[in-house]
Amino acid sequence: MRYLCFSLAAATAVALVLSGCGGSSSSNNNETPPGAAAPAPLRLGLLPDTQGDGPNVAVYAMDAVLAKHKALGADVVIAVGDLTNNGTPEEFAQWLSVADKYKAEGIEILPLMGNHEDSWAHTVRWIDAMRPYIPKDAQHMPYAEFLNYSVIRSNVLIINIRYWGLAGAFPWIRETIERHRDEVDHIVIGSHDGLIGAKYGQVREQIVSGQRGENSLQDQYDEIRRVFIDNDVIWVQGHEHQYQRSVVHGPFTAINKSWTETGGNYRLPYFTQIMSGNASYKGYELRWGESELVQRIIQHKSNSMSNGSPAYDINAALLSFNGPRVDYEAWYAEHTVQNDLGERGALADPNWILFDRFSRTTDRCEKMVYPNSIPAGTRPVLDHDVTYRTPECRGPDGAIARLEAGINNTFNRVDSVTRTMGYTPDWSRATSSMDLLRLTYQYLYQYHQAWTPNLNGNQRAVVDGEQVRVPETTIDMKKHVTLSWLPAEAETASSILVISGTGGQNGIYNNAWGGRRDMTADAGRPGSQPDGSAKAPHALPAHATGEWDIRDAPTDAFALSFRVPQALAGRALMPGIRTATGWAAAGSADCIIEGAFHESWLDGGAPRDPGCASEPVIGFDASQGHGLWWMITDRDLEIALLPH
Repeated sequence: MRYLCFSLAAATAVALVLSGCGGSSSSNNNETPPGAAAPAPLRLGLLPDTQGDGPNVAVYAMDAVLAKHKALGADVVIAVGDLTNNGTPEEFAQWLSVADKYKAEGIEILPLMGNHEDSWAHTVRWIDAMRPYIPKDAQHMPYAEFLNYSVIRSNVLIINIRYWGLAGAFPWIRETIERHRDEVDHIVIGSHDGLIGAKYGQVREQIVSGQRGENSLQDQYDEIRRVFIDNDVIWVQGHEHQYQRSVVHGPFTAINKSWTETGGNYRLPYFTQIMSGNASYKGYELRWGESELVQRIIQHKSNSMSNGSPAYDINAALLSFNGPRVDYEAWYAEHTVQNDLGERGALADPNWILFDRFSRTTDRCEKMVYPNSIPAGTRPVLDHDVTYRTPECRGPDGAIARLEAGINNTFNRVDSVTRTMGYTPDWSRATSSMDLLRLTYQYLYQYHQAWTPNLNGNQRAVVDGEQVRVPETTIDMKKHVTLSWLPAEAETASSILVISGTGGQNGIYNNAWGGRRDMTADAGRPGSQPDGSAKAPHALPAHATGEWDIRDAPTDAFALSFRVPQALAGRALMPGIRTATGWAAAGSADCIIEGAFHESWLDGGAPRDPGCASEPVIGFDASQGHGLWWMITDRDLEIALLPH
């Protein structure tokens, strides 16, 4: 008698960011050494910019976000800069009045300096206010004490650096990572600004539009990305007053290809970049779109209370670390409060909605799944793949898993606005508008050719007189699908497979300011397809909710397979799924199909008794090695083989 065990509830419990198949990691092994205590779980929250109007802090918004972190069980919160608006003693006192309350309740808050402190506050004023919050055990960068510092909490290395400070701090960051690499499984770097921006971005500001002769970031750019990728860094930031999760591509020297049995699993040459959102009383539009040359946008949400956007957002994101595993969830709540002079309004009792999540481990395989909006005839160019099918991914016990089939028809879409960049002769790195265009395509955007298509338009950047114009476009978001492995538990016979990233997008289309559009009826911005046309309206599947809430949202049907490892050959097994209450069988014995999977069954028609219609389609193929289980599902899950 054969069963499959899997847990649909896993999709509602955690956000699984499973990015494809195979991923060797430079992190520690999943197994805790015999006799060693397992690292304590750590919940790490993100507090976005809290600047208010004029010389004030957004106290209502800050309090609401920290209250959510307390409810989520956060142990530590990174305040990602722009704590204040004008950096006055009065504002620091306002910020501390809120932070002190949650510090007293057991949350450790780690602040870092944003541009509003860098521009408005004296360094001594920052140190006076923040010294009680920067831990005694912090390791400081020489000559940047209290501005760049690191701490270790459980098995996580946290490095905080000041605004605009990556280039100068990078040698110290690299040395800090090397010194502590064997002590931790995870590395989080917090900064106010990031490499690639929705409104800003250090690559555009310091390299493309940078000053001639100021080459510190440019000279280290490839090495920065290589180190971040090799060490599986999660980069968290503020500054943008909007939410975005993306992955940033590294140089060719960072590509860690491993498709062979002896080479281990395959992790893509990306690191994760998270713009934490907003906790203030202003919002911005998506200005520069997706930097396709180095970036893939996974989720984007802005709310600017303008141009069709009805409100602002507050955001609370949480990274939960447990041994080799990290689970991520991001929440938002809408409000229309513009200052702290009146009532708290919706901030008094926010309506929190989960809108982004992932789960993964240090032993994983990854794939970037593109939306099914690529025009027919476009070259796939290695990763322009709209199917969920992955390479094989090998578990620590010899189990082999993969996603077999499925098409990404359920995705989100967002518009950008037109922007221009200029140069100053004898000052800028660019010596002409054409030179500025060269830098734009060298560092940010994919230059469109038939053999290297730009899926956001064939005129992504153009010379316009003495400027370079980046036209408005429409971006369809990608999915970072990951297959991750965990060791077997007491209830499981095999190692555990965590599938993440297949869902999380419900067919939402927003304009650049956060106003809603209808993907099924509204065309994208002119020129947003690689052939120069506009992205067409997209017919969403019936299951697409069109809402931000992803807690119970299904996605496209896809198939997965799980090959029985040699050590379990001949044993009575049943596949199982982790539920909110433990492991459970995926289906009943009478409904299991004996034989191979057929892709045509994704849309129905599997040869089963009508009484099995309420159960997942599950099969067992005895002709494959020691046996191969397969199933069709429509959401992220955790699966293992259970003894029977």
